[in-house]
Amino acid sequence: MPEKLRVLIVAAEAAPFAKAGGLADVISALPRALNRLDLDARVILPRYGSLAHPELLRRKADLGNIPLEVYPFRAALLESELPGSPVPVYFVENPDFFGREGIYNDPATGEGFPDNFQRFVFFMKAVFVACERIEWIPRVIHCNDSQTALIPAYLKLRNPGDPLFGRTASVFTIHNLGYQGQVGMDLFKLTDLPRYMAYPSGPFEFAGSFNPMKSGIVFADVLSTVSPTYAREIQLSAYYGYGLETVLRTRSSDLYGILNGIDADEWNPATDTFIPAPYTASKPGEKVKNKLELQKAFGLPESADTPLVGFIGRLAEQKGLDLVLQAIAELADMDLQFVLLGAGQKKYHDAFQAVARSYPHRFGAAFSFDNKLAHWIEAGSDMLLMPSRYEPCGLNQMYSLRYGTVPVVRHTGGLADTVRDAHQYPSGNGFKFYTYSSREMVEALRRALFAFRNRIEWRKIMRRGMAEDFSWDRSARQYVELYRAALAKL
Repeated sequence: MPEKLRVLIVAAEAAPFAKAGGLADVISALPRALNRLDLDARVILPRYGSLAHPELLRRKADLGNIPLEVYPFRAALLESELPGSPVPVYFVENPDFFGREGIYNDPATGEGFPDNFQRFVFFMKAVFVACERIEWIPRVIHCNDSQTALIPAYLKLRNPGDPLFGRTASVFTIHNLGYQGQVGMDLFKLTDLPRYMAYPSGPFEFAGSFNPMKSGIVFADVLSTVSPTYAREIQLSAYYGYGLETVLRTRSSDLYGILNGIDADEWNPATDTFIPAPYTASKPGEKVKNKLELQKAFGLPESADTPLVGFIGRLAEQKGLDLVLQAIAELADMDLQFVLLGAGQKKYHDAFQAVARSYPHRFGAAFSFDNKLAHWIEAGSDMLLMPSRYEPCGLNQMYSLRYGTVPVVRHTGGLADTVRDAHQYPSGNGFKFYTYSSREMVEALRRALFAFRNRIEWRKIMRRGMAEDFSWDRSARQYVELYRAALAKL
């Protein structure tokens, strides 16, 4: 019987244990789908102080001292499983680096921890020790974003005859190129990577800084990103490539765009336990009950006929929130209500708190990462607004389509790959705008509001969205091919 392909997925977050954004959903769903394809897929992440469900964790091993230059820090390994599955999840524990609240950002300020680089270098080093301790050496290490981006370099720059990891390939997935993890070159010494390679324009240096994201792009056997359109966009210009577009073009033949899937069991309006009233595409009438309860929860006037627009996401410039703020007065004059769920930069917290105070019958806001409320907004809203400056993949538009909540999006990245404009295509499932401007965003919303008034046509748009297949099984099969391509390069 052939041995199962061993794949270790290394990431900074995974739902339901630690979540700051869509990455957590991907890292939760992908290994389940790989497991269904008969791979031995496992996950490893840090054990944060704010980790959810700590009661599910068990002690696994003592990892001993992990050095950061001359300073050793002790680490331990805990284990659990992704709930409802046999997929093992390991957690690297160290109170100095991960015992605090928050994943990347200090909850008190909303800004990144100043020692994030040290935290995740420690984590990456601990990953190798953990594999040795549990005597499970992966054939492929699947790295995700800058917090894990040095692992391909550690693999490539090891002794080629390494009896443990000499036959381990690396895949590096770029979920968001806007976050590259740059730090001063003086911190390169903490990595234990060859110092002679820290030269200007080398594999680790970019614009005078140490750039982990560049390192991952240079050293990984195979690269991927989370939608076909984003894979093209990041090679075209600095607007999307954030300065690394030239480096990415040198790896063009090894760069693949694989659209993220969604967990079709968790995100299912027919069985969703988080929402007041489950419903189906054949019987969508119950959806309005979720809307009325959502309006009540946000203190908005309860009205089935008033279009309710939702926004769910990180409060960051990437998400197009400046367009929403520029258009607030105009939106307030339109026949709609607006609910926002998210956390992030303080300036957006403050701005939307002020909007909710100024227009209490039009706008409601909740500043947190609340999974239950996210489900509720997807089920209760008529439309979901995603005016992103760029969007590598996006998951909320897929959740919305599944819930019959019509997405209004900017044509970029995964939004371009998943949403078809109902005024352009007979098979349209949403509404799009192209230029990054508040005027075009408002115009797209007006088109959606006009369509909403024709209930028969609106139901057709809803049902087309609910019929889309964004399950992980298709994407997982593409990742299996990616892993085999990476192994072929050894």
